[in-house]
Amino acid sequence: MRYIKEEFHLETNPSLEGLIVSMSFLTGTFATIFAGTISDMFGRRPMLISSSLMFFSSGLVMLWAPNIPMILLSRILNGTGIALTLTSAPLYISEIAPPDIRGLLNTLPQLSCSSGMFLAYVLVFSFSLMDSPNWRGMLGIVSIPSIVYFFLAVFYLPESPPWL
Repeated sequence: MRYIKEEFHLETNPSLEGLIVSMSFLTGTFATIFAGTISDMFGRRPMLISSSLMFFSSGLVMLWAPNIPMILLSRILNGTGIALTLTSAPLYISEIAPPDIRGLLNTLPQLSCSSGMFLAYVLVFSFSLMDSPNWRGMLGIVSIPSIVYFFLAVFYLPESPPWL
């Protein structure tokens, strides 16, 4: 936030700064309400694919965001992707995993989120040590793992039998 604040002169507008920070969480909280219903309508696999596309597009929008509304749009896309993933992944795992390891596999989304947050903090810290830190790179790099996520979801995940 420090670098975004400098570029867009948000020192005089702490409310807008808070909105940028919290937009993903607000959107994710709201979208979670509907994510289960949408997942029931379209299936778990399409929701996982959609969330990967939202992560990818949010990273690209953030990478090239010329103004605050585009940053907010990126945070909205990111929050929606988070909501879809955190709702659909446990459902998908529960429906497709063998009963004897279902509980173990359902801990993977939480482990992945925690590990991802740790790696993100390490990465942002590494970026901040550069001579001229770039907030766009810090936030736009989310597009890279989302490409892997997309291809795994498209080519390796079948639709879950209970949904079919």
